[in-house]
Amino acid sequence: MEGTKRSNIKPGLHVQIVLKQDQRSGKLTEGVVKDILTNAPTHPHGIKVRLEDGQVGRVQEIIS
Repeated sequence: MEGTKRSNIKPGLHVQIVLKQDQRSGKLTEGVVKDILTNAPTHPHGIKVRLEDGQVGRVQEIIS
């Protein structure tokens, strides 16, 4: 599922995000969404979220 649409993302979802420092390499970090930080309905680089462990990044892929 797409990580560029806010409507697809809910707290508790298991996702893969790219952290700010990993944007060049494209390294993905897996975790569970705690908060949705992007207010816009869509974002071309992915919706920005905070994971339950406190890391912040843009959703690249929704796992479940």
